[in-house]
Amino acid sequence: MSSATQEFEHASAALAVDGWCVLADLLTPAQTLALARECRALHDGHQLTPAATGADRAQTPLRGDATRWFAPETLSAVQQPFAARLDALRLALNRALLLGLVDSESHYAVYAPGAIYARHLDQLRHSDARVLSAAFYLNHAWQDADGGALRLHLADRSHRDIYPRAGTLLLFLSAEFEHEVLPATRQRMSIACWMRQRELGARG
Repeated sequence: MSSATQEFEHASAALAVDGWCVLADLLTPAQTLALARECRALHDGHQLTPAATGADRAQTPLRGDATRWFAPETLSAVQQPFAARLDALRLALNRALLLGLVDSESHYAVYAPGAIYARHLDQLRHSDARVLSAAFYLNHAWQDADGGALRLHLADRSHRDIYPRAGTLLLFLSAEFEHEVLPATRQRMSIACWMRQRELGARG
């Protein structure tokens, strides 16, 4: 068993049983802080754009964040460690669970106070490419009273609220878990990610 597979053994086991998990040590605190600073600087420099939904990329009041996609060929110096660790996680999950994950995509997401993302599934209509969804949080000293939890709706009609504390990574099966972002009393920053397989019927 490789060191990466051993490191992420808990995640593999939880995904196999429950379909979701939370990891606390994907990056060092310094690496997480660097990402938070870059995200805030991009936002303050008006380099994020209002998010859209669906295959037609329509803007909607049901989603209130602003985003900036990572460019895989031109990652910034602070994005590179995150991308490397996410890829190590992807490969470890492939070895353990045979998921057929071929790549991933990520973007910064910033929610203003009071903004939401209504309940939804991450797997796009007419596409099965997204297998695993992930949210990596960048918010220092976040308290439960600040709100802003990602509410994960479970099959038994219960839910789990995951608060967006810096360094927390939430991982779940894209096609199985509806989820929503609840309003917060302060600005909320994260990196949203999807690990993908080749689409059914895709060639090459």
